[in-house]
Amino acid sequence: MKPVWVSVVFVVFSLHCFFSNAEYDPVDNYLIACGSSQNISVQGRIFVPDSKQSSFVLKTQGNSIASTSKSSVSSPIYQSVRLFYGPSSYNFKIQKEGRHWIRLYFNPRADSSHDLQSSAITVVTDEYVLLNSFSFKNYNGSVLFKEYSVNVTSDSLTLTFIPSNGSVAFVSGIEVVSVPDKLIPDQAMAVTPSRPVTGLSGLAFETVYRLNMGGPLLTPQNDTLGRTWENDEKYLHVNSSAVSVTVSPAALKYPVTLPQETAPNWVYATAETMGNANVTNLDFNITWVFPVDPSFTYFVRLHFCDIVSLTMNSLVFNLYINSDTAFGSLDLSSITGGIDVPYYKDFVSNSSDDADTLTVSVGPDAMAEAPNAIMNGLEIMKISNDANSLHGVYPVGHLLPKSSKRNKMWIIIGSVVGIFGALAMIIFCYCCTVSRRSKTPHQSHPWLTLPLYGNSQTMTKGSTVSHKSGTASCISLASSNLGRFFMFQEIIEATNKFDENLLLGVGGFGRVYKGTLEDGSNVAVKRGNPRSEQGIAEFRTEIEMLSKLRHRHLVSLIGYCDERSEMILVYEYMANGPLRSHLYGTDLPSLSWKQRLEICIGAARGLHYLHTGATQSIIHRDVKTTNILLDENLVAKVADFGLSKTGPALDQTHVSTAVKGSFGYLDPEYFRRQQLTEKSDVYSFGVVLMEVLCTRPALNPVLPREQVNIAEWAMLWQKKGMLDQIMDPKLSGKVNPASLKKFGETAENCLAEYGVDRPTMGDVLWNLEYALQLEETSSALSEPDDNSTNHILGIPLQPLAPFDNSVSMIDGVTSGTDDDAEDVATSAVFSQLVNPRGR
Repeated sequence: MKPVWVSVVFVVFSLHCFFSNAEYDPVDNYLIACGSSQNISVQGRIFVPDSKQSSFVLKTQGNSIASTSKSSVSSPIYQSVRLFYGPSSYNFKIQKEGRHWIRLYFNPRADSSHDLQSSAITVVTDEYVLLNSFSFKNYNGSVLFKEYSVNVTSDSLTLTFIPSNGSVAFVSGIEVVSVPDKLIPDQAMAVTPSRPVTGLSGLAFETVYRLNMGGPLLTPQNDTLGRTWENDEKYLHVNSSAVSVTVSPAALKYPVTLPQETAPNWVYATAETMGNANVTNLDFNITWVFPVDPSFTYFVRLHFCDIVSLTMNSLVFNLYINSDTAFGSLDLSSITGGIDVPYYKDFVSNSSDDADTLTVSVGPDAMAEAPNAIMNGLEIMKISNDANSLHGVYPVGHLLPKSSKRNKMWIIIGSVVGIFGALAMIIFCYCCTVSRRSKTPHQSHPWLTLPLYGNSQTMTKGSTVSHKSGTASCISLASSNLGRFFMFQEIIEATNKFDENLLLGVGGFGRVYKGTLEDGSNVAVKRGNPRSEQGIAEFRTEIEMLSKLRHRHLVSLIGYCDERSEMILVYEYMANGPLRSHLYGTDLPSLSWKQRLEICIGAARGLHYLHTGATQSIIHRDVKTTNILLDENLVAKVADFGLSKTGPALDQTHVSTAVKGSFGYLDPEYFRRQQLTEKSDVYSFGVVLMEVLCTRPALNPVLPREQVNIAEWAMLWQKKGMLDQIMDPKLSGKVNPASLKKFGETAENCLAEYGVDRPTMGDVLWNLEYALQLEETSSALSEPDDNSTNHILGIPLQPLAPFDNSVSMIDGVTSGTDDDAEDVATSAVFSQLVNPRGR
């Protein structure tokens, strides 16, 4: 958890007192509440109904309907909506050419008479495509806000809404507001290869992310350009790597060359600096990870202000974008000539190679007096492509319907024919007749096609309700499945009043302590933080999951406590902690190859049971080495079910859900499609296998680019048949090559790009047990018997039968996987020793 800001009351008060001194007065300032019958106040700004505005023209083909809703929404602007059954446009008079914000607000639930969730919307300007067949069916949010920056080069701007595939287009609010031309430069530096990119001032941009690092949410009330700046915490790769710092905005010293509209001064008055990442090497980076569309290029603006140094030249750090050095040995005080002086730097970058993410990192420089790095703000904007599009590959001309062109032609013909005297009446009547024939079906067209989306609406609503019910359901702690009820006083005594010396770890839910019960047995006590909504949600999920599961290789629950508004779970204590601590980052003894195989087999058994042993499959969704815990005998158990999801039903192939998990272990297919399957766990387990072999983190941004991602790096060597070149040096000469080969093939199959090409966890388990058998029989394989074919390399001495999940074998002991597991002597677990990204 991050430290609480100093002087919180002062911070809140100052938000209204210390933003930019120079107020920007936009020449063009259209704020429109579409479909509303009255003015709407939104964060201090007045939006005017589109039916009462005379400074722009609304043109529609077919019907246009206004609708309002009294349902609960995040902002009043979403309470109304304007529906279009044909291509319709707003034409705005532009008093000053140049950069303008175009901000669009959409709420499909503002009208209950249409299936707006399934509507496909296309929005274009005179030159640029803003949205192309966008549908809320493929979007996780309930409302949508889009912000664009377009260079207007004429005295008017036309914004056209086009229903796609016979659906209905709609919009709840529109902003068209002048922007200072200098806000977007004409040139910025490309990261790879490093070179200047020019011509940016003539392109369109879409704001994808705008962050106030280490600071609070800033709304349009706090920004003279009406921008919103969100807090950065949810994008941090490792939350504990950063700590927030704050100074008074009055301390800032704006240089003459930096317009105060560049960013609110609260962006520069707050920052993230290096925190306690719980690592032995302090030379680490703070990394933010952003999902992006890899088919576009991005404009990246980074805001800096040295608010931590006491003397000049004491803060020197490096800036990385996608693990490439964007700015080395960055000494802010040297560049700006002082401390507390705002500064920003612009770059142009693509997404990571073969990935749907863009990462930004800052880390200490080797020349610095003390290791530290800082970032105050960040903006990421999508740049229009060669088709002048910000969504898709088609230009405006390709998306405008041909019918609108034909209508314009009829108008021209009618005007020309009107000149003629005697023939004018005949031609006019003819035109009217043709016009009536063409308009009649056009007007009824939307009503005929809307019922086609009825089933889609039902499915969407059903899935939404199902998703919500999974997280909002009330859990009765009186369930007998949860084990023993602990009095809060017992917990106090067991943990010595939650003694910090007994702290095992900290996560999004709260803290985990080691405890000792009256009978002398050790336990792990997870104390939920009631102020953390995310922690409580995960806490409840773990209760649901653990009350249903019982397996030797899954975490076991002893009991609970719900006294005095406390939410506490008590687990058996795992004496050897997380697998990761036995691989790197500590001075613990190195694991042998056989021990590593047995640990991987144990974890695979636990995951296989989750996928196949319960009434309905369970997808863990956060498989990693910190969630595989070891007891005193190094028996592995899978822990932390806070992100787990029930798997798809028999008639389904996947579960549609928001992407959650830990960066570096995420299934790329799940990340792209937001479709979760058991194969997503298989991919994450493949990363674990490579982590076990190579004894290094899944991601390490400080390494050369090709080595940052262990999955990609290891696969390069696996395809060469040279996996032994990158494995843990302590295993050199101690691993049977046949066992290593089988292990590498298993990991490679797990890491296949598409889930359909990956094995099941049962197959993974079978192959790992085969690799263990090859290792155990290596002595026999090295001394073949002349008359025995069983000793030929590649043929197992004892062929294995297909895996039966009701049997679990380790060290010659057979145990059941369900009720029998209660009789197996196990030691306890605790979940989630670190707070991963995405919580």
